[in-house]
Amino acid sequence: MLSLIIFAPLLAAVFVAALPSEPVAIARRAAFVFSLVPFLLSLLLLAAFDPSVGELQFVERAAWIPSMGVSYANGVDGFSIWLVLLTTFLTPIVLLSAWGDVHRNVKAYMCLMLALEGCMLGCLMALDLILFFLWFELLLFPMFFLIGVWGGPNRRYATIKFVLFTMAGSALMLVSILYLAWRHAAGGPLTFEIAALYDTPLTATEQTWLFASFALAFLIKVPVIPFHTWLPDAHTEAPTGGSVILAGVLLKLGTYGFLRIAIPLFPEAAYGSLDLIAVLAVGGIIYGAMVALLQPDMKRLVAYSSVSHLGFVMLGLYAFNNVGISGSVLQMVNHGLSTGALFLLVGFIYERRHTRMIEEYGGLWSVMPVFASLFLVVTLSSIGLPGTNGFVGEFLILLGAFSAKPWAGALATLGVVLGAVYMLRLYKRVFFGEVTNPENEKLIDLSGREIAVIVPLVVMIFWIGLYPKPFLARIEPTAKLYLERVEKKIALERTDSDVLARR
Repeated sequence: MLSLIIFAPLLAAVFVAALPSEPVAIARRAAFVFSLVPFLLSLLLLAAFDPSVGELQFVERAAWIPSMGVSYANGVDGFSIWLVLLTTFLTPIVLLSAWGDVHRNVKAYMCLMLALEGCMLGCLMALDLILFFLWFELLLFPMFFLIGVWGGPNRRYATIKFVLFTMAGSALMLVSILYLAWRHAAGGPLTFEIAALYDTPLTATEQTWLFASFALAFLIKVPVIPFHTWLPDAHTEAPTGGSVILAGVLLKLGTYGFLRIAIPLFPEAAYGSLDLIAVLAVGGIIYGAMVALLQPDMKRLVAYSSVSHLGFVMLGLYAFNNVGISGSVLQMVNHGLSTGALFLLVGFIYERRHTRMIEEYGGLWSVMPVFASLFLVVTLSSIGLPGTNGFVGEFLILLGAFSAKPWAGALATLGVVLGAVYMLRLYKRVFFGEVTNPENEKLIDLSGREIAVIVPLVVMIFWIGLYPKPFLARIEPTAKLYLERVEKKIALERTDSDVLARR
């Protein structure tokens, strides 16, 4: 089942590439229809998923390169199942939205989006570090071309910056992967399977350096300040679909990497960095919100809001309690839905006016009432209004943070207030402000296709906000088991350290 979900979009990309380039409607429709296949398969996966089991499920394992200890291993648990669903849910929406804003090299765009989906799914399901690293690096190529070919005027600068930042962190991660496998082979067989490497005996110094290498790669991907500078440029220059996928899924590979790899492999070092990560997370929450307040470009404002929102996700992960971690995983999904919807809506208005400058708009409520209503719902979701998905995730994260680090929870609430300020200020100026340009009065409201793109996201916003139980019921057992294993390993490592000290 998992291999089908991973390779269905990759095979679809090959099939679409074989289609004629003209008329472009053929490639558009074929890509959209094929993108529904992994989504339907992931729904079947969710239906068969046992919510009471915290362990990995549907595990597939086969020898890939036996001489090097590399295996083809996949699995999902309560953490990854929802990120898989988010990926397969967003991709058809992005492909449908591209019918309006992608008019050149359409077939190539569709193929790259499908290939990107397959790489992201492979990364989320991989249980072998080499397999994870390969998917982690391969997804750079589709995103490189999506931004570099279909991006804005400064797309080359943004693309190179994005790739260099990501690959710098990945190089250190690869060295750490090889060193960790070598250390494990000293007392057992050579392997790169994550579960087997959990038991690798390491000194405190080794743990610190290895954790730092993995953490740097994932902090860049999140991104956490001061490693965030590539994100606003990439978002601003990327096409609408690229921004949606970048915010919706790619950034989550950093937080997911901490959850699946960095913290469980090196729990003592991870716990020792609690204060540092908490400072970076809270700093990102406040800094991202304050910079968003000053942005004249709508897309850049949403990009900086992602820095703030992902600071909440990191804070929840480092609460080291069930409530915080469950809220963090749920907020990964919430951020993908609300921020993805914001990028789509900004893209719709850009197609009509070819500007994203806030000062160019005003009075759109009376001109585009459907657009204004949907934008309002997504805005309220982004600021965490009760009844929307954003409230559930942020509330659980803050609750977990107050239990672990009261000062961090208290400061993080300032980010909630600032988030309301910059989003409501944006909404007021665009929809109720003075009409500064007569072109605004000629704008046409959303088409049926554009409404169809946004409505599924709005439905999920209210579903999670009003009834989050089905989501949390699958996350919490995995979070409980995860914490038990991390705490047990920390206790064992501290006992071993005490024994060595006495000797």
